[in-house]
Amino acid sequence: MSTPKPLHAVVFSISLQGHVIPSVHLAIKLASKGFTITFVNTQVIHHQITTSSVGSRDDDDVDIFASARDAGLDIRYKTVSDGFPLGFDRYLNVEQYLEGHLHVFPAHVDELVRGLVVTADPPISCLVADTFFGWQSVIAKKYGLLYVSFWTEPALVFSLYYHLDLLKINGHYASQDNREDTIDYIPGIKAIEPKDLTSHLQETDVSTAMSRLINKVSQDMRKADFVLCNTVHELESEPISAIREIQPMYAIGPLFPSGFSDTKSVVPTSLKPESDCTQWLSTKTHGSVLYISFGSFISCGKNDIDEIAHGLLLSKVNFIWVLRTYATSYEEPYVLPNGFEDEVKGRGLTVTWTNQIEVISHPAIGGFLTHCGWNSVLESIWYGIPMLCFPLMTDQLTNRKLVVDDWRIGVNLCDRKSLTRFEVAEKINRLMKGKSADELRIEVMKVKQTLRNALAKDGSSDWNLCQFISDVEAKIVNKV
Repeated sequence: MSTPKPLHAVVFSISLQGHVIPSVHLAIKLASKGFTITFVNTQVIHHQITTSSVGSRDDDDVDIFASARDAGLDIRYKTVSDGFPLGFDRYLNVEQYLEGHLHVFPAHVDELVRGLVVTADPPISCLVADTFFGWQSVIAKKYGLLYVSFWTEPALVFSLYYHLDLLKINGHYASQDNREDTIDYIPGIKAIEPKDLTSHLQETDVSTAMSRLINKVSQDMRKADFVLCNTVHELESEPISAIREIQPMYAIGPLFPSGFSDTKSVVPTSLKPESDCTQWLSTKTHGSVLYISFGSFISCGKNDIDEIAHGLLLSKVNFIWVLRTYATSYEEPYVLPNGFEDEVKGRGLTVTWTNQIEVISHPAIGGFLTHCGWNSVLESIWYGIPMLCFPLMTDQLTNRKLVVDDWRIGVNLCDRKSLTRFEVAEKINRLMKGKSADELRIEVMKVKQTLRNALAKDGSSDWNLCQFISDVEAKIVNKV
């Protein structure tokens, strides 16, 4: 009797830092459970990773998963064109890029998948793709593959997009004058205010490429055979349970590096060169440093960044600030206020990029001023770091609701629409010092334990992943 061949999944990630990281960790996790994986990056993401992390100028032959294979995991690596040359500025030409994402990129993916279906050994059995592609179900169906939708954000946000039709019917989305009353009709969500919807769902102009993508995503996510979600069931049981009544969803988060070290992944994932902050941090006392980062992609208003800089001066706290060169605009680099660096010398460090997990896991870190990207939220909780929340766009607004209103492990940076340096200084000190800071740390430690329990052997996330694999195997047997 022949031994059954392992399941072989093709894994596709969206070309953004916040999506690449959990996708890579998902691939490693599936491979550690016996899957054969073919991981696919776009050529531009491959180029950014190899030049930033590996230091290679001729990156065509660089395999970022080589070390994972050396560790015994069967992960192959491919790249695919997104339809644009490497030199095309995807940030400055976002509408054109999104049009390509909808109409050009799928053809390149189709060609790659067709080749893999013909040649791969063991044969391809399922397509695992980031939910935000919006067209992957068509390719999976075309080649007879199971379609696994990978959701990198909270289950709460998944549910909002899933029930886009209800938001439209009730006038909370795609209306010239969107309603502003409480939304209380979405299964698994007791109540949410319109201001806490993702930024794309608050738009009134639905003629944009992004709006058309969201509509496609909402339709395509319903066609998935399975949904994997980078969250924890105990933290989002109600929206997960509601979705599970109509579609198989498995909470398998948090997806972090595992098996090699606490802070380093065996696979490089950073799209930018990283500064090492550990030596500087080691000169600071326990819990005395505020870490500040607003992610890899979305720009802030120049006035807001200026007020944050002045607020840091007034607060007198130690800080590390990840301040991208183009923090406020992709057309013009940001310049700090005159004299800022001299005034914070010794207590403040500004870098353009760093290894975030390496920084927030350091004992000197006592708080995180964050844009509320989902990876940042999960990493903060994992290391017991309370958050000062300054969401900018997309799911970050909804993530803020979870952090501040539901779990009470963070505070809002700004209680009014206009950010002022005096409020910034006051909120920083509230996060870092005194009774309110102690109360936040108590709450975040409770949620931290929930995450750690979920990821432990036989914890809910590990159990869900094993159940997902069992269900995939059963579905493939039934198909055959």
